[in-house]
Amino acid sequence: MSVPKKLFIKTYGCQMNVYDSERMAESLSGAGYETTDDAASADMIMLNTCHIREKAAEKVYSELGRLKVHKENNPNLKIAVAGCVAQAEGEEIVRRQPAVDLVVGPQSYHRLPEMEALIRQGKRALDTDFPEEDKFEKLPNRPKAARGPTAFLTVQEGCDKFCAFCVVPYTRGAEVSRPVDRILTEARDLVERGVREITLLGQNVNAYHGIGPDGDTTLDKLIWALNDVDGLERIRFTTSHPNDMTDALIAAHGECEKLMPYLHLPVQSGSDKILKRMNRNHTAESYLKVIERIRAARPDILLSGDFIVGFPEETEADFEATMELVRQVRYGQAYSFKYSSRPGTPAAERPLVDVAEANERLQRLQALLSTQQYAIQDEMVGRDVSVLFEREGRMEGQMVGKSEYLHAVHVTAPNAKRGDIARVRIINTERNSLGGKLLD
Repeated sequence: MSVPKKLFIKTYGCQMNVYDSERMAESLSGAGYETTDDAASADMIMLNTCHIREKAAEKVYSELGRLKVHKENNPNLKIAVAGCVAQAEGEEIVRRQPAVDLVVGPQSYHRLPEMEALIRQGKRALDTDFPEEDKFEKLPNRPKAARGPTAFLTVQEGCDKFCAFCVVPYTRGAEVSRPVDRILTEARDLVERGVREITLLGQNVNAYHGIGPDGDTTLDKLIWALNDVDGLERIRFTTSHPNDMTDALIAAHGECEKLMPYLHLPVQSGSDKILKRMNRNHTAESYLKVIERIRAARPDILLSGDFIVGFPEETEADFEATMELVRQVRYGQAYSFKYSSRPGTPAAERPLVDVAEANERLQRLQALLSTQQYAIQDEMVGRDVSVLFEREGRMEGQMVGKSEYLHAVHVTAPNAKRGDIARVRIINTERNSLGGKLLD
């Protein structure tokens, strides 16, 4: 019996990359690989890359330079680059770093077994096409190994919005939605393996339009179909666009018991001028009206958002409009970044805001967002929540899990196990988590 080869995957960026890394590992299992957490013992090291942040490609080249040393010490080591930097830089990676054996884009990783066979023959493999076939249909069935209680499930990929700052339409391609039956099959498979909470993923997940038994199926209908899956207790979805928050999807937040009261809804800016420059196709007022409708359907919902500070042409007045929108919405969680130019996007050609000014604005915004986050966490003290336990804590007898609102909660629960859902009273708050005591 042959000894399995070891695969180490380093994952950068979004939850979809986490999902993709799992599927790539499963695809390579058919070629005799099993995953390892020890890069030093690996037969293949794969970087699953993200192209969203500043100097993303150069950071990958820097990491490849370090891996080149590993390969000099172990000539049999295979080095692979996957994900969005691979898609954007494919042939350049091959040219600049001869130590790389395999480069694969996010739409082609179902071809990994054939590519791995090539590199075993001493050849180099490059595939950054947008193939016509559905990669999900070509991937092998997921192995029946036990899973943790939470999982990501990609239902939609790509984006047709073409925001001026974003590379996703160029690295992930046009919007594509998976058929309902395949999503339900994968969901049931995950539940059989121990999963109790599934987060539906998409670059623009609430634009989901997959083929179902009755034809075109929207995200709200998909959620209701998943609501009927026995053993699945919680449903979440991310990331959404304000323009695709339909009445039916908003209503589901108030009516679907398994849909959790947490919504990540990026706005990026509170200035209509900047939103127009970003090609967001919504205004601050239209965004606030969506928030109002969501809160009417689910008053206790916790909202999360994304913000870009220092976008080209942003003035102090534009920035203050963002601050005012944040004050009105009151976010329980948020992600904020200083604008970084992405080559090939429309905004890349525009003059940048002064770096010191952009940095100062980002600090002010993050201070306001942190104040809101901690205030909402403080308000949780004394409330009863349901916690899905995911792992053991650092202290003996302690378990850590997530509430309905996606807060991390630490609980002394010596008899609890991973996958249990328990009623917990919140008794204290820390910087990025809550403490609770069991009620059950």
